[in-house]
Amino acid sequence: QVQFVESGGGLVEVGGSLRLSCAASGLQFIRYNMGWYRRAPGKAREFLARIHRNGGNPYYENPIKGRFTISRDNTKNSIYLQMNNLKPEDTAVYYCNTDPPQHNAWGQGTQVTVSD
Repeated sequence: QVQFVESGGGLVEVGGSLRLSCAASGLQFIRYNMGWYRRAPGKAREFLARIHRNGGNPYYENPIKGRFTISRDNTKNSIYLQMNNLKPEDTAVYYCNTDPPQHNAWGQGTQVTVSD
């Protein structure tokens, strides 16, 4: 059974930083491109960033480009999202999944709240 467990969220002030982690299990991790997603209050879940299975070719959507950095450690079956210069509009529940996502494998996510 594929499982993703996100952690590292919290309450942070505008301009602050957080580092999210995601541990994956139940899949051959190195075979998959991985992504970060988020769901803001009252909005649909949106795709944010992907990283190739070999750790290269990072891609970012415009709202986070230049502020967030995706990375992975294939020895730990984990991906990470370093978030800098956080803004109130970054407030959301953050999820990881494969890219494209496995729709039956969404985790609980980790809450990020940015206060101004």
